[in-house]
Amino acid sequence: MVKIHFRTFGCPTNFSESESMMGILSKAKFEIADNPEDALVIVLNICTVKGNTTSLREIRKTAEQYPNKKIIVAGCITQDIIPEIYSIAPEASLIGTHNIREIVEVVEETINDNPVQNLIPPKNPETKTNLPKIRKNKSVAIIPICSGCTGRCRYCSVRIVKGKLVSYPIEQIVEEAQGSIMHGARQIWITAQDTAAYMLDKEKKTKLPELIAKIAKLPGDFKIRIGMMNINNLYPVIDEMIGILQHEKVFRFLHLPAQSGSDEILEKMGRDYSARKFRESIKRIREAIPGITVSTDIITGFPGETKINFQESVKLIDEIQPDVLNVSKFRPRPGTEAAEMENQIPGEDAKQRSKYITSIFEWSAYRKNKKWVGWAGDIIIEEKGKEGTGTYIGRNHAYKPVIVEGSFNPGDVVKVRIDAFTMHDLRGRVS
Repeated sequence: MVKIHFRTFGCPTNFSESESMMGILSKAKFEIADNPEDALVIVLNICTVKGNTTSLREIRKTAEQYPNKKIIVAGCITQDIIPEIYSIAPEASLIGTHNIREIVEVVEETINDNPVQNLIPPKNPETKTNLPKIRKNKSVAIIPICSGCTGRCRYCSVRIVKGKLVSYPIEQIVEEAQGSIMHGARQIWITAQDTAAYMLDKEKKTKLPELIAKIAKLPGDFKIRIGMMNINNLYPVIDEMIGILQHEKVFRFLHLPAQSGSDEILEKMGRDYSARKFRESIKRIREAIPGITVSTDIITGFPGETKINFQESVKLIDEIQPDVLNVSKFRPRPGTEAAEMENQIPGEDAKQRSKYITSIFEWSAYRKNKKWVGWAGDIIIEEKGKEGTGTYIGRNHAYKPVIVEGSFNPGDVVKVRIDAFTMHDLRGRVS
């Protein structure tokens, strides 16, 4: 029996697609190997949203370490990375994010020394719900609700790969959630490039609140994590979403990218909102849901970003004090408008800005996590902690990571009391 090993990078959608490809292959009588040494084929499901460097490094590392293995590269494969992949692994096969249902054919051709390139999206893309899956973590079900987006961001290469928005039928999503819960999932991760865009290809406003409400009505002991939303699509239904985020089966967690605190830069980026609207949204949600975990994203060094523009971003982060901050240094992506813009910022300047805004965030994150000391309640065990520490990582109702010592299984519900913290997590003991 041919054995296949998967390595996945990037967003939850990528992990969901790897789980689906593994499920499809297993159903076709291939065996999924935990270790690359045991496999004939290694599938690298890559992410290029922040550039090609990391993906190319992993492909090179795999090709050098396992010269006799067959390599398949999957995921968000942009046109510019293809020649570079072949320069490293000339016999690699490629399969795009829209073609994962055809993974069996790609594997069969690859093992018969006929590498293929399957990157052209079908004219009528099929949904990616209710596919066979082998979940890496049986307690976590990652469910995509749509592909593509409605945005016009001038820097995003993922938009080029994913294409226009295609929302999946609500009944199919609820059905997959129900099946996942029946098979032991304690967390349902709703994921997309922009979950708040759900059904905008068919309706005038998002149907995300309706979808989450239906999933929350399913029987079982589980919680829902809602993935990233963009302000312009969330804002028209913000009151409905506040009601959804208050539901006992929904993590009090919000991932809302800012990208910049400068309206001038937001306009250049092609983001359809203002910094004022971002601030207002965060304020309204926090007033209604005290203690909600807020995650946001910032890009430093966007073309034309002046020191004043950057200070506006610093001011924004200092004001809203997010619990999680993802900082990206701007990298020009081939095929995007931003790559051709004038006034490109030197990489070293973008790097220094990234370090500075991160230091501002870390101090506020430290102070915010300190407020959790003394809190007692339930956490859902998610996964093992660092090797050799005897710890596990769980999530509380606000999706805060809680490190706890002991012996548990993913999905266990454990009562803990927080007695220590870092800027990144909380430390608890079983109570």
